[in-house]
Amino acid sequence: MTAQPPHFYDFSLEPHFAETMQGPAAALWQQREEGEFKGVDDLTIGWVSLTGFNRDKAIVVINGRIESYWKYQELFYDLTQQGYDVFAIDHRGQGVSDRLVDDTELGHVEEFDHYVDDFNTFINTVVAPRGYQQHFMLAHSMGGTVGTLFVEQHPDFFDSVVLSAPMHGIHLTQWMKPIASPLARVIEQLQSQPDYAPGQVPYYPKPFLDNKLSQSEVRYQWFRDLYEHKPELKIGGPSARWVWQGMAAAKKCVQHAYQITAPVLLLQGSDDTVVDNSAHDVFHHAVNQAGGDCEIKVIHGARHELLFEQDKYRTPILAATLTHFKKAESESK
Repeated sequence: MTAQPPHFYDFSLEPHFAETMQGPAAALWQQREEGEFKGVDDLTIGWVSLTGFNRDKAIVVINGRIESYWKYQELFYDLTQQGYDVFAIDHRGQGVSDRLVDDTELGHVEEFDHYVDDFNTFINTVVAPRGYQQHFMLAHSMGGTVGTLFVEQHPDFFDSVVLSAPMHGIHLTQWMKPIASPLARVIEQLQSQPDYAPGQVPYYPKPFLDNKLSQSEVRYQWFRDLYEHKPELKIGGPSARWVWQGMAAAKKCVQHAYQITAPVLLLQGSDDTVVDNSAHDVFHHAVNQAGGDCEIKVIHGARHELLFEQDKYRTPILAATLTHFKKAESESK
């Protein structure tokens, strides 16, 4: 038998996607543990874990806006196959967690820091008590904002961090950049109750051909079908308050980047039109200038949802992620 090269990884692939999701990934999902805790303002926050694969190492996944851990079943399968326990949380206002307003499809938050506070509670009450020797973070998009703020405030918990298309800025036209946040604040003041930001609407399943998230049709369609089968997961556009709160949080990520001590791998899709890739460069420079360790890996041709992209993008993304984690593992020995 031919010896495998270092860090050889075998991931789920598009030609076998249906077979994987209906077979071993579905069987794994049946073994999940789900729980909940009380977050800020007594909101119920849901979480999931898949354990029994490693007593020493765990990956904590932080999903993005409009997402749920239900969407990440393929990724969880891939990570557990590589020998990691996995934990994930659904942010307040989305997924299986409590909503903040009567319109259950409005993406709303009162204070962006509440996401971070909830995540801190999750770490302290669910993950840390398990006693793992090493903890790794894999955070996507808005989850990357939450994860970045967490490691800036709590630099000693995670041994290694991977940020997938983190929201360190929102992609806007040049003329909109200086006015987007103050405009959202004004609009919020004019609204009698939390409502959609201008141009934003409730959930609707955007056709694959018009989407700016992923070029993998099977993965994109699976997530849309999931939301039809579990309509309680549906989230539409953000509120005006979410917009300016999100922009302020993204700015804070960059301003406080000097506080990060864990090694960071930042994954960036060159064709991302959701987050501001130029903000990644500022963040990268700030971390390294302060003596930290941040590497940017640009995936040329990939769109925003790097973890749900075509195999030609997703496979090297996952390989780079796990290689980054294994570097921290080897350095701890």
